[in-house]
Amino acid sequence: MNNYRQCTRCVMDTTDPEIRFERDGICNHCTELFQKREEVKNQKRYGEEHLEGIIRRIKKKGKNLKYDAVLGISGGVDSCYVAYLLKKLGIRTLLVHLDNGWNSDLATMNIRSIASKLEFDYESFVLDWEEFKDIQLAFLKASVVEAETPTDMAILGALHKVAARHGIRYIISGGNLATEGILPRMWHYNARDTRYFNHIHKTFGSKSIRSFPYFGWMAEMYYKLVKQVKIIYLLNYMRYDKSAAKTLLINEFGWKDYGGKHHESRFTKFVQTYLLPVKFNLDYRKATFSSLICAGEMNREEAIQELQTPPYVNEEIEKEKKYIAKKLSIDRHELDRIVELPGKYYYHYPNDEKRLNFIYKLYKKYFS
Repeated sequence: MNNYRQCTRCVMDTTDPEIRFERDGICNHCTELFQKREEVKNQKRYGEEHLEGIIRRIKKKGKNLKYDAVLGISGGVDSCYVAYLLKKLGIRTLLVHLDNGWNSDLATMNIRSIASKLEFDYESFVLDWEEFKDIQLAFLKASVVEAETPTDMAILGALHKVAARHGIRYIISGGNLATEGILPRMWHYNARDTRYFNHIHKTFGSKSIRSFPYFGWMAEMYYKLVKQVKIIYLLNYMRYDKSAAKTLLINEFGWKDYGGKHHESRFTKFVQTYLLPVKFNLDYRKATFSSLICAGEMNREEAIQELQTPPYVNEEIEKEKKYIAKKLSIDRHELDRIVELPGKYYYHYPNDEKRLNFIYKLYKKYFS
């Protein structure tokens, strides 16, 4: 860390080994985010002026169906606020939550409250726990950053399966450039790489996979090109103020705050606040705060001060590790051994990065 540097505009730093700095000390992450926003604006894909047309198309495709769209809901701010917006816009929505066995009680309460008060139907896509546990353990034993790849893939697979079953052509996502615009490549490899996924599970897992909702590039192209299912990032069509959204949810729906971003899952909270900082010296808050700084939702000084506090509290993490180990059917010593393994990245294992880059480049050129 003798050559440590931090961006002068956001709070990304050299804990991302691929970060680059310009002469004025501004990093590539925030520069690329502003460029991405400008490109999106120039392509006329996003912005409030296009929202009416999107809503009109969604309603038209759902005219003879029970639902106009599927919304993946986690219990967090973004997805719950999108549910509220969809109700206001008159979109008949089926709420779908992936139940991977790690829901916090607060997340479950938030989802049920939103579904009930908005009068939206709600469907829980429940994974086979023994099967999924084996997959998660395999990724933990592989010692990669992407401990959450199994969940990321399952969410995409579940949403597309539900949409196709109901004939729905639109999946609405709470993902957005405002709060998730920065995420280094080394921190989050492509969850659609089935070669990478299968190698890790075959090497470190012990059970056969029968019901897990795979979602690789072939499945994605099938749903996009054959089933004509599209994903809409609704929050990118408007000025999204996350603080105001949280206040609205609390006041109108009794929404409860569960802590950090994606901490609606106890496993995600463990990974982001303990596993990654300890194994990789990687603090996920830097990416989240940097996105918020670029969106004008947070000032840099506030972010720097917040980062002075450790991502976890020792007393709390000890209880959490005990819970995680028990849930995964391993003892505490095994969990500690896994945490202490040297960290690895996706390129340490067989993967399809080059082929996927080529495929998505072609798709973007001819179909996007």
